[in-house]
Amino acid sequence: MKKMEHKECMSALMPVRDTLDIIGGKWKILILISVWEGNKHFREIERSIPNLSTKVLSKELKDMEVNQLITRTVINGFPVRTEYKPTEYSKTLKKVIRELQLWGINHRKKIFET
Repeated sequence: MKKMEHKECMSALMPVRDTLDIIGGKWKILILISVWEGNKHFREIERSIPNLSTKVLSKELKDMEVNQLITRTVINGFPVRTEYKPTEYSKTLKKVIRELQLWGINHRKKIFET
């Protein structure tokens, strides 16, 4: 295999780095899956993901809103409610995340069944 030149390597690396900046970390993909599964309210999302703190969830939801993966809607009433919904744009990640799930299943089998 031919060794990549620096520019070619950077052009291959940068899109991956950009993607990881948006969906990387311990919680973002899990939060996205939770929202895709129909958890709309902060507490529902929080309860659906073990060991996720309120502070971290709040920060991650804000980041995901900025990156147009979710929408946040405040519903006036008593009490005031906030709903989070996935955007159509976020659904473009479903194929990628499904591949990560499959890889994780296969990796567990490889590591724990050998």
